[in-house]
Amino acid sequence: MSLIPTIQAASLWGGLLILLMFGLSGVVVNRRRKHMVEFGDGGERELVCATRAFANAAEYIPAGMCGLILLAFLGAPALLIHAVGGTLFAGRVIHALGLLFQQGPSLGRSVGMILTWLALLVAAVSLIGWSIL
Repeated sequence: MSLIPTIQAASLWGGLLILLMFGLSGVVVNRRRKHMVEFGDGGERELVCATRAFANAAEYIPAGMCGLILLAFLGAPALLIHAVGGTLFAGRVIHALGLLFQQGPSLGRSVGMILTWLALLVAAVSLIGWSIL
């Protein structure tokens, strides 16, 4: 079986997830400029939320990308990699939007985390399954 379609699938989602992190870091920079904060968040709620949106993505995306890459190298179906990658990407986007545009606990944050955890769980179980088959 050729690994190229699976590596391409993992590459697609890896690239999109990196662009998401790039975009979120841009939001942090813009809000720091807006509030004239050189380091940290300066206690500005808008900047606190932007920083957490980026940091949360930075906490979860690397594990997801590792899972995608390992699944690709194990020869998992491209459809599985697209499902995991798409779910992870959607979860991270929805979570970030919930942090950036909603006050306090939000549906966006909750849905985003559920999708993220689902993607990571499916990746983990699939990796274990593919490693023993």
